Amino acid sequence: MKVSQIMFLGIFFMGISSIEAQERTSFPLEEAIHLAWTKSNEVSLANTKVNTKKYELQSVKNNQYPDLKISGQYQRLAKASVNLKINQNSSTTNTVPTVDQLMIGQVNANLPVFAGFKIQNSIKVYDNLYLAETANSLQTKEDVAMKVVNYYTSLYKAQKTVQLLKENQKKAQQRVIDFIELEKNGIIPRNDLLKSQLQVSKIQLSLDEANNNLNIVNFYLTTLLKLPSETKLQIRESDFIDFRMDNIPTNEEPALQNRKDLEAIRFQEKASLANVKMARSAYYPSISLIGGYTALDLKNVITVENAMNFGLGISYDLSSILKNGTMVRLAQSKASEVQNSQEMLTDYIKIQVQKAIEDYELALKQSIVYGQAVEQSTENYRIIKDKYDNGLSDTNDLLEADVEQLNSTINKALAKANVIQKYYELLSVTGQLSQTFNLSKI
Repeated sequence: MKVSQIMFLGIFFMGISSIEAQERTSFPLEEAIHLAWTKSNEVSLANTKVNTKKYELQSVKNNQYPDLKISGQYQRLAKASVNLKINQNSSTTNTVPTVDQLMIGQVNANLPVFAGFKIQNSIKVYDNLYLAETANSLQTKEDVAMKVVNYYTSLYKAQKTVQLLKENQKKAQQRVIDFIELEKNGIIPRNDLLKSQLQVSKIQLSLDEANNNLNIVNFYLTTLLKLPSETKLQIRESDFIDFRMDNIPTNEEPALQNRKDLEAIRFQEKASLANVKMARSAYYPSISLIGGYTALDLKNVITVENAMNFGLGISYDLSSILKNGTMVRLAQSKASEVQNSQEMLTDYIKIQVQKAIEDYELALKQSIVYGQAVEQSTENYRIIKDKYDNGLSDTNDLLEADVEQLNSTINKALAKANVIQKYYELLSVTGQLSQTFNLSKI
């Protein structure tokens, strides 16, 4: 082969490797979480709901300002019959004027002074609902962050599993090649060769399943982050930020202080109590200051200018004394629902925290055991392999020792990712996950 052809093939394969490298994207977990907070549909919807509550609050606050209305009319009158009764007793005969148009202009103002505290309590209701929705949006960001953590750790586990299975597959395939030569020379029976080939098939099935899981999780994560569907994410151990397992929560106190969903329901309770007071406002009369200005011109008859008026308006719905009791009891019942929901959520949070603590401690213990298992399985395989080479052990023992070594190696590789995942779950159920990833960077 010519030198130029060799160079061409070298450049060609380097180009393929470069393309494959470009297809894989990698960035730290913290960056992925901030990307999810920026682009995910869940966070966008949560922010929209906050804005909706903000506008509702502003709309209710506008009720405390005066109503100012301007109106005007122009009417064309056709053959109007005018009878000036004011001049009936006069002996002087006057010509009846022609009246064919009417113009009226009015300005009216109404300023609420007292409405049974309805306006003030309605503002409290919507103010607390706005704060509750804001807390819910922060809880949504907490949930999205935990979703990214779960996808990251799952993808890391899948990639690590595929890597280790491929390494073991190469070793198993080499064993088959060696056994084929041994079987040809009559050193081992054909049954041992078939067992080694069967192990390669089993590894291939496990590898196919691991690749399937990897592709599914990768698609979930790229969809959440709004990345192109063909993006292949490569998760490295260093992507899990500067992982420091400090300030480990040991009880539910941090959760009761930091959980945003619990904070949201507390604001909802305040809103429900203010809603009860707002329902009771119907028992009181409404008082308002009123004022206005009127200008009128009935052609050839009368002109009115600077007709200003002001006074005090009072209204009282007497039927509300009988009817409003139901509305008050309805508001009280809804307030009780919110209080019961808060108590249920508090108990559920306590259960979540306790489970997360137990799961985290279990993950730590499993990590230690898996580390010991790797040492044990490696030594066991070395002994079995030595016996096999000396005819003191059969193929079944060798293959079984190889499988045990593979399983323990995979478990150890996944153990740290599992500890990290359980640690972040513990932070999540105690409402501290977003703080870990610096919420202010959004």
